[in-house]
Amino acid sequence: MKGPGQEKSRKIEHLYQEIEGWLRKKVAQGKTGDSLPSEVDIAAKFEVSRMTARHAVMNLMREGLVDRKRGAGTFIAEKPLHRREGVLLSFTEDMARRGLAPSSKMISGKIEAASENDKSALSLGKDAKCIVVKRIRLADNRPLALERVALVPAASEVLKYDLENGSLHEALRHIGLAPIVANGWLSARVASASEAKYLEISVKSPLLIETRIIEDIDGNPLEFTETAYVATRYVVDIRLNLAPAFITPFNAAPIEPA
Repeated sequence: MKGPGQEKSRKIEHLYQEIEGWLRKKVAQGKTGDSLPSEVDIAAKFEVSRMTARHAVMNLMREGLVDRKRGAGTFIAEKPLHRREGVLLSFTEDMARRGLAPSSKMISGKIEAASENDKSALSLGKDAKCIVVKRIRLADNRPLALERVALVPAASEVLKYDLENGSLHEALRHIGLAPIVANGWLSARVASASEAKYLEISVKSPLLIETRIIEDIDGNPLEFTETAYVATRYVVDIRLNLAPAFITPFNAAPIEPA
């Protein structure tokens, strides 16, 4: 026999599913920016507590389907941006091609001691320094990603350029260091408190992490970048073919966790 506690849990779970299904239908039928019923209205409609209504809304928010704005309400979220694989574009180029206004907010840009990962990726010596640029990347003034770029010492002149309104890759080309080929890999983690603040999301929201090592025309490492995208706002599309056994497998991603 099921006890009273189990029956109550099943009833609450059924209510969550009913409310979520109703909200998902509204999201599917609406458009970006449309407002959704408040938690008070949802609670009244389904005769549940406001906490139960909030839980259903939060489930959709975690999936990136809705946005909550304090004091304003809940709205249908923008659809995530999709990026096709295979073409090396800077963030500025990528956003501009979509018709969005790319911009950045500088967190820091300086010469500092290279980390172990920096030294390994950029083939630097034991006590080497590198140029480290940290920025918030925005599309139409909406925070999309946090970026940390480590560059070889020869690229120090880029610090004289406007990296908030301009492209880092364009600055590199101006000083004779053209990025040509990138090897990269994707991973995931949840946002820390500081990352959440920068990106205007909740703590522990999912982040899509793209790590790149970019080489110059001579095959020398030039740039080592980690970009943390808001997972509900950015998607990388991939296409895979079944390769014959004789083709050497791609080995750009590290075997050990990055």
